[in-house]
Amino acid sequence: MVRPASQVAHTPVIAVIGNPNTGKSTLFNALTGLKQKTANYPGVTVERHTGELRTPQGQLDLVDLPGAYSLAAQSPDEMIAVDVLLGHVEDLEQPSAILAVVDATNLRRNLFLVTQLAEVGLPVVVALNMTDLAAQQDISIDHETLARELGMAVVPIVASTGANLDELRSVMYRAASGSPPARPNLLPTVDAAVQSLHHRLRATGSHLAEYEIERALIDAGGVAERRFEFSTPPEFTQELADLRSRLSTGSSLAAMEAKARYDFIGTLVTKVERRAPPRLTFADRLDRITNQPLIGSLLFLLVMATVFQAVFSWSGPLMDLIDAGAAAIGAAITASLPPGALASLLVDGVIAGVGSVVIFLPQIVILFTFIIFLEDSGYMPRAAFMMDRLMRSVGLSGQSFIPMLSSFACAVPGILATRVIPDERDRLATILAAPFMTCSARLPVYALLIAAFVPEQSYLGGLINLQGLVLFALYLLGILGGVLTAWLLKRTVLHGPTPTFLIELPPYRLPSLQSLLLRLLDRARTFLYRAGTVIFTVAVLIWALAYFPRPVEISDRFAADRTQAEASLSGDDLDTALTAINGRESAAFLEQSLLGRMGKTIEPVFAPLGWDWKVSAAVLASFPAREVVIAVLGTIYAVEDAEADEASLVGRLRASKHPDGTPVFTLPMVAGLLVFYAFCLQCAATVAVIARETNGWRWPAFAWFYMTGVGYVGALFAYRVLS
Repeated sequence: MVRPASQVAHTPVIAVIGNPNTGKSTLFNALTGLKQKTANYPGVTVERHTGELRTPQGQLDLVDLPGAYSLAAQSPDEMIAVDVLLGHVEDLEQPSAILAVVDATNLRRNLFLVTQLAEVGLPVVVALNMTDLAAQQDISIDHETLARELGMAVVPIVASTGANLDELRSVMYRAASGSPPARPNLLPTVDAAVQSLHHRLRATGSHLAEYEIERALIDAGGVAERRFEFSTPPEFTQELADLRSRLSTGSSLAAMEAKARYDFIGTLVTKVERRAPPRLTFADRLDRITNQPLIGSLLFLLVMATVFQAVFSWSGPLMDLIDAGAAAIGAAITASLPPGALASLLVDGVIAGVGSVVIFLPQIVILFTFIIFLEDSGYMPRAAFMMDRLMRSVGLSGQSFIPMLSSFACAVPGILATRVIPDERDRLATILAAPFMTCSARLPVYALLIAAFVPEQSYLGGLINLQGLVLFALYLLGILGGVLTAWLLKRTVLHGPTPTFLIELPPYRLPSLQSLLLRLLDRARTFLYRAGTVIFTVAVLIWALAYFPRPVEISDRFAADRTQAEASLSGDDLDTALTAINGRESAAFLEQSLLGRMGKTIEPVFAPLGWDWKVSAAVLASFPAREVVIAVLGTIYAVEDAEADEASLVGRLRASKHPDGTPVFTLPMVAGLLVFYAFCLQCAATVAVIARETNGWRWPAFAWFYMTGVGYVGALFAYRVLS
């Protein structure tokens, strides 16, 4: 319900809404800059982006709503947008005004949503974006006439360059205390029926807004109708159906509304827009080339291969700098504190655990730089279009490609993105395939093992390196696992027809540097927050399990060895002997620790994969979040051999030995470990979001056991074949 006046904040709230591909996110970033927050709406997994906007007149709070083509809500994302506009969201007051972002090159299509916003009862400001692209296409729009006809302020802007944003800020602030536009008189008989029904419902205590009743009447089977049925007496549900039947006159109210709305829009566009005959532009020529199946597929593979080459080729110096910084901090703490539990906690737990994960920040940033650039440039929808044929071969459509592609960043938003898929079976198959995509949490694991055990070999004059090729192969392996999973599901428990696929291909454009940097900063901040909270907590917990207990008999035994060495040796020989004794003592303490005992217990399960108890314990600890394995390995090997000459985790992994003296991390074992992480579902957040999106724990349980089983079998196969 609408917030009481006493709860309304003094700062006006502006809701930002628009069609996909209108530059809405770019404008939001340009207006709010670094003053942004990301959270979830209460009770749902839809993200809420808010930001502060300072104008000469005062401050505004902006809420960035999910992209929508209309307010006829059919999905949770669209329903959230409607709820925000009507003031139904907990902890968020009803907006004082709406900022509608409109693509100047697609005025007719964008005005469908704008005319619906005019019916909500809030002041509306239209940001006529991409006017530079419109000018390039010889499109001129009389924005003053458009404003007069709509009864709204219309401000032409270019969000990517910041052109005319000062005027937009001032207009938005004035609109926050302005009046709503007049409703378009599209279906008078429907409006009269809705007003009558709303009046009688209010008498029963219903809090449904007039606009919600209108949408429930027009959008048969939609979210609004279900909400109407839930919140009104049964007799009104029947009356709604009777009204729909009487008013539709042989058609559907949705079709009647669409026709009336587009008739109104057509008349309006004729008045305000002038278009020259279309010209063949460079972007058109580029589209014709890249949309060809063979060329487009080869281009996609080339683009992805380039991304993974850059991840290794460009990140080295920054990673070395972070590694050196962590080592210096550890050395300073060691020098300033006496040996004991506190020094070990800080150096072996916090620095070794958290630092071993933070070192991969440069690779995360490089990967997301490419992904954001490709999204904002307009390439990603084309990639989905190109992949439609491949997706159809496994029973899905190109609609599933964007969620699966989003899962390369994180499976959680990828799974949430499946809400755009109308067919329930296809949506479920995509949800279960998405976790196979190589998310950013897998990247640190891959990077560590590849850097440690894959030679730094380059080809074609340094353009291609072997480590990048291996990383690319692992990403392809994840794609293969997801595609085969979808194929199996669509031919068994989720059998059904393949849906049609429609997608808008926005024009190619140069992304806004400011928007790209802001999104990168948000990704880096999220990664560091995770490193500073979840991974820090796990690192400290693992250190405690690896450090305690400290049996006195082990201390006494190795103290006697030191006394004997000091009595019989001197100089460098004594230093060498003491270092060896200290290393054996650390290993003995670790083996008798709580973590050591746990690892020994589960070691037989993973012994067929070539893992020792330390690797087994680290992998087991990483099931809540797979990137935790780096912190756990860093802590285990730091605690085990704090006196080692090689302080880096890579060096300690290379030196790790079985009790018989053979290396633990051989090429077959590392290959199996990489395959295990490529397939296994080690992410509590992903399991939780699958449960929420499928309304139960049956499918998340299936996904966990299935993916873990595939990972184990795949690791066993790789280890045995390469051995």
